[in-house]
Amino acid sequence: MAVTAEGVEQRRKRERQRVLFDDVAALYDATRQSYPDDVADAILTTAGVRSGASVLEIGCGTGQLTRRLVGRGFKLTAIDIGAAVIAAARRNVADPMVRFEVSSFEDLEASRPVDLIVSATAFHWVDPEVGWAKAARLLGPSGWLALLTTGERYGEPLRTSLRELWMKYGGENMHWAERAPWAAQLRETPLFGEVVEVSHDLPLSLSADRVLGVECTRATFLSYDGADQEGFVADLKKVLEPSPEVDLVQETFLAMAPVTA
Repeated sequence: MAVTAEGVEQRRKRERQRVLFDDVAALYDATRQSYPDDVADAILTTAGVRSGASVLEIGCGTGQLTRRLVGRGFKLTAIDIGAAVIAAARRNVADPMVRFEVSSFEDLEASRPVDLIVSATAFHWVDPEVGWAKAARLLGPSGWLALLTTGERYGEPLRTSLRELWMKYGGENMHWAERAPWAAQLRETPLFGEVVEVSHDLPLSLSADRVLGVECTRATFLSYDGADQEGFVADLKKVLEPSPEVDLVQETFLAMAPVTA
């Protein structure tokens, strides 16, 4: 599979947006969802990861997935490009088997193969000309690459109102499933074998303030100028005012495959 070419503007946007989360590390930590235990268990079971294994997590954020992986006896290296989010992750995950490092995946220096590489709602920030080949190169002969994403599916009328706000301020229809082109690429690349896919839905009820925080930690929102951020927040608060609690479904999708080399 030829890596999908990234245009100049696409590259600039990706490189600009992927560093924005560090400025809102505290809000990100307070509002973003962890990943379901069932999905974390599926990753480790499918990959056959056991005590003593070596695992690399790309884009750990403040530890949303990391905390689901610890306490299982394997060595975990968790990296992220942001120093503030790594600091929060260290506070959230106090486990001697976990080593945190401030680094992009592109710049990461690894001297030995790992048994599993996992990336949760982060692999789309990696340079596509680097990500697939480097992941395959870092994995041992029976290693696996596991990519997953999670997002909120709101009920009506919030779903439509929120879509209209994204269109009003940024001209984008924000739906997390549309931002996972890596799933198709993983199926097509000869670097990895047969893909295992898992979908998981979890009904939740979150406070309106937490929903506001989630939407204000998206890269698109963080890219807005100050006036548009203020306008978006004011408009979303009006939408959320009728109810202090918001019912939603946390949708999580996993695609993973063994390295072929």
